[in-house]
Amino acid sequence: MKSKPNHLTTHAPSATDVQPASHALDADIVHAIDSAPVPDIASATTIHRVRSKMLANIAEDAVIAHTTVHAHENTWQPFLDRIEFKLLNHVAGVASYLLRLQPGAVLPAHRHPIDEECIVLEGELRIGERLVLKAGGFHLARKELPHADITTDSGAVIFLRGAMPSREHTLVAAR
Repeated sequence: MKSKPNHLTTHAPSATDVQPASHALDADIVHAIDSAPVPDIASATTIHRVRSKMLANIAEDAVIAHTTVHAHENTWQPFLDRIEFKLLNHVAGVASYLLRLQPGAVLPAHRHPIDEECIVLEGELRIGERLVLKAGGFHLARKELPHADITTDSGAVIFLRGAMPSREHTLVAAR
């Protein structure tokens, strides 16, 4: 299924990813088990071992409730010239996604409707004329502040967490 660049969906784990939970406990029950007083009939070590095993089993059963995106899922979608987009998660207006910028790509100046966090995973980015971020670098773009052009000579892959990217946030016409 091919999606439009600005309309992507998340992918829930398939049956081959995880086995269904047999009996997951509610958070209040987990808390009650974890905070229950230690009875005199068993040692503290035994009680700790039993609690640990029970909570580990509950955590294992909860795997299906988490979101997982494997490398081959939610394939890259075109976004702008020489820039691709891969959605990882989107809840309540906040998205986690990857951008892959080919050498020479330009992400035009834009603003963010909410704070946006960026980590450079591969390559190197230039934000405006003065800021260069290399792999491992972190950048926080503040809500509603203008963000200069983002360019790359060598290409880059970045992780972002913020609003879903949209051409309506650009400050100048896309090149």
